[in-house]
Amino acid sequence: MSASPFKPTPILLLLLLLTFSLVVPPALSVAPEECTEESGDCVNKAKALPLKIIAIFSILITSVIGVCSPLLTRSIPALHPDRDLFSIVKCFAAGIILATGFMHVLPDSFDMLSSQCLEENPWHKFPFTGFVAMLSALVTLMVDSMSTSVYSQRNNVGAIPDSESGKGRDGDREMVTVTAAHSQSHGHHHGEAASSQLVRYRVVAMVLELGIVVHSVVIGLGMGASSNVCTIRGLVAALCFHQMFEGMGLGGCILQAEYKWPKKLVLAFFFAVTTPLGIALGIALSSSYRENSPHALITVGLLNASSAGLLIYMALVDLLAADFMGPKMQRSIKLQVKAYAAVFLGAGGMSLLAKWA
Repeated sequence: MSASPFKPTPILLLLLLLTFSLVVPPALSVAPEECTEESGDCVNKAKALPLKIIAIFSILITSVIGVCSPLLTRSIPALHPDRDLFSIVKCFAAGIILATGFMHVLPDSFDMLSSQCLEENPWHKFPFTGFVAMLSALVTLMVDSMSTSVYSQRNNVGAIPDSESGKGRDGDREMVTVTAAHSQSHGHHHGEAASSQLVRYRVVAMVLELGIVVHSVVIGLGMGASSNVCTIRGLVAALCFHQMFEGMGLGGCILQAEYKWPKKLVLAFFFAVTTPLGIALGIALSSSYRENSPHALITVGLLNASSAGLLIYMALVDLLAADFMGPKMQRSIKLQVKAYAAVFLGAGGMSLLAKWA
């Protein structure tokens, strides 16, 4: 089965749009003056820069380790996609992604879009965070569904060859024996189911990659533009943990999609570099970017809300529900218990990090 090549153009357009929206001066605002500047004992640009440089390299290394580990361990029998351990690790990573959406991205969006630095009307009159997150989840469902249909039609998944349909060029063919027909039908439906599942894996990998990339750029930008040493120290450790295990979840999806190595490397590359690239972009924009300015609060708050809706949908529907409702999990209560323990462990660990970052 062949699939259209991965194009990084939407990611590059996202970066250009985000840069433009943050550099262009916003319209005149009535927000208080203190909302446009960072202040406090922890704010120190000279000490913050070395921490940001350390963050770029440490996050890059942990991201590479996380996303590449599933791809490089297929030769290890215990970590093969068909084994129970792979499913348990994937559920752990899905818990990480779910907690990222609920405990980190969504609360940040609520805080930003309800900030006192924004005007009362409309930002305090309507729950924009919940609304945008809901729309994001619905749009993700729409993209998920339509992409699956396009992939299926392009690769003729579910089509029955003429040789198996019982009709030839001149009309009805003579029926074969009952045993042969049953065997042929069983083999056809088995192959069709395998092809449909592969299509789903490929769509999930692409959509999850896009959602993680958007989220990674936003959090990287916030760190790079900040001069708060206390905040950056906590973020470095939290993001390293987050990127490693989120990368494992994405790497598992890429592995199941059975892409060829060039496409695997492209997907892994963009996941690994987006957060460091966001940090570098934030450093470059630090002179004009103010995280408490109304313009920045609105832009980043809305992006966080859309990222949260996408990540929550992908974690619950395409990762957890797909695995737990699949035949492999349904055949074993023992495996389900282990997988649920992994989900709660991953979600709990990532939730605990919300205390510091």
